[in-house]
Amino acid sequence: MSRVANIMVGLVALLHVGFMVLEMFFWDHAVGERVFELPREVLHSSAVLAANQGLYNGFLAAGLAWALVTGKHEVKLSVLGCVVVAGVFGAFTAKFSILFMQAMPGLLALVLVRMSTPRTQAR
Repeated sequence: MSRVANIMVGLVALLHVGFMVLEMFFWDHAVGERVFELPREVLHSSAVLAANQGLYNGFLAAGLAWALVTGKHEVKLSVLGCVVVAGVFGAFTAKFSILFMQAMPGLLALVLVRMSTPRTQAR
């Protein structure tokens, strides 16, 4: 179970690297226009805000990567909790599909990590 949980944590980290790259570097390009379905003018005027948001996604990815390298279950749980909260908030304030793209993978990884956490660490 631990291996499956770690694979899922790694996938969530990779998703957030992708979100970071998209928001920081491709927000107001044709790729961003296609993904976010917003007019180029709106994307251009909000590019600085999106880059800031992308940086936060990068921090989530870095936190998950660090948790994988160190094997610290409590760090995995904490960062995945942040991923889920951010995904739910984004789903209700920005675009509902964020629930499925961010919150659900994070929740699945969170459950898997929790199930694989040794009893001595679970207290």
